[in-house]
Amino acid sequence: MFFEKWDVLDENGNSRGKTVLRNKAQLRPGEYHLVVHIWVISSDNRILIQRRSDTKKLMPGEWAATGGAAIAGEDSFTAASRELYEELGISSTKESLKKILRLKRRNSLLDIWLIASDLTVDELSLQESEVAEAKWVSLSELKNMVKTNKFHNYGKEYFERVFEKIENTKGVNL
Repeated sequence: MFFEKWDVLDENGNSRGKTVLRNKAQLRPGEYHLVVHIWVISSDNRILIQRRSDTKKLMPGEWAATGGAAIAGEDSFTAASRELYEELGISSTKESLKKILRLKRRNSLLDIWLIASDLTVDELSLQESEVAEAKWVSLSELKNMVKTNKFHNYGKEYFERVFEKIENTKGVNL
């Protein structure tokens, strides 16, 4: 069986020169691993969200952001590009994928990315083991889903900062 390895990072994202196995990760205080989220925004300011597979151990069946953990050796862009392609079949480049912020969580550094796309749900290639379905929603629909616990709660600071960045992209080419 294959177990994913994570690089162990310091609070600034620098390598500590060691790796841990994902399912056996025992990160000490001051040790972090890299996680990425990717928000897909359409030209009419809708947001692509996905419902996680019902077979996932973590957050099964929940509506959530696209993303996951970087594997050992990956930088943030590479991890974001890989997760976006694996989960939704959306290709990206360094020009199309824009990092908007980094949040320091309990034991992870979370990099959040935006990309513009007008693909229809039918044009996506969903990774069945990860994604049960995807749909486009307006920002107000997403905010309501968060408020009514129909979307995974990443925390108040997370949504305030992400929603502010999404609102600031209106009418702007990503």
